[in-house]
Amino acid sequence: MARRIEKIREAGVNELEVQQKELTETIFRLRFQLSTGQAEALKRLREAKKDLARVKTLLRAQQLGAARSVVTKSKKA
Repeated sequence: MARRIEKIREAGVNELEVQQKELTETIFRLRFQLSTGQAEALKRLREAKKDLARVKTLLRAQQLGAARSVVTKSKKA
């Protein structure tokens, strides 16, 4: 699990956005599998949801960091 988190943290903004889209599609497909009664889909669905939350958290942190740097630069000028 630690490896997965490190991979996500090392990714750039574009890569994170692509991962977010892929995870959203994966969650959509896994919900259908779960409705058909496939037991392994539940575990994969939980993992995908957690990964999506991690990606969204990192994207938001990067957005806030960029916003802070813009505000800091405008205060100095």
